[in-house]
Amino acid sequence: MKWDIALPAQAQLGEGPTWDPATRRLLWVDVLASKIHTYHPGTGSDEVFSADQHVGAAKPRANGGLVANLRDGVGLYDPDGTFHWLAHHPEEGCRANDAAVAPDGALWAGTMRYDEAPGGGKLRRVTADGTVTTIRSDVTVSNGIAWSPDHSLMYYVDTPTRRIDVLDSDVPDPVFRPFVHVPGLPDGLTVDADGCVWVALWSGGRVLRYTPAGTLDRTVEIPARQTTACAFGGPDLRDLYVTTATTAAPPDDSHAGSLFVVPNAGQGLPSTTFPG
Repeated sequence: MKWDIALPAQAQLGEGPTWDPATRRLLWVDVLASKIHTYHPGTGSDEVFSADQHVGAAKPRANGGLVANLRDGVGLYDPDGTFHWLAHHPEEGCRANDAAVAPDGALWAGTMRYDEAPGGGKLRRVTADGTVTTIRSDVTVSNGIAWSPDHSLMYYVDTPTRRIDVLDSDVPDPVFRPFVHVPGLPDGLTVDADGCVWVALWSGGRVLRYTPAGTLDRTVEIPARQTTACAFGGPDLRDLYVTTATTAAPPDDSHAGSLFVVPNAGQGLPSTTFPG
């Protein structure tokens, strides 16, 4: 599949691409640079907003502004840039990582330790009124989160396990069970309209697609070793955007940190905006 460089960004740790249907732009973050980016496919321009701390993910809110998974908790940015905490839970030595808005509007937000100590991260569910439920308190590098087209299943990655897990999303105490074992380190993921799971491989330089039955049926090679996450965007949600990182990239990796796009890669699903 043909790729293009949408933006030669040289991000330290590009992550969390999310298509905002209201603005028809792509949100993504540079975690370690504490930057929230807004990419305009029509013009190729990229607006950059500085957060006050490391930011694992930023998602659009229904009434404008952003909800952000930050080092010390989940915060809200109003359209004018005003900030306030929705759920403040700082933990020494920990930072935010990937997050996603569930079909019911709750934000599922993951954390990890800076030293990646086993079991040092958490996966939390945060609602618009600030209610926090800890779903798991034993993850190492909480990463990709996405839902099946009918919303009955949630897919989840704890990177060092080298697998994608799946759980039933309509039960109060879900059981995480293996979906597929991945040949590498799975990072961010997305689900397309056919229910296939696309996952970026850290230190793998590629994105893999698995069918709902768990069969690998497509590989997209990306010319940057540290591929981190993927999401569908564009007016018809048919272009696959892939974030990458310069962190731990080989010295000769000239495209490290760039934002890539694979035109007409498939059919994505509309994302849910966070209430408020």
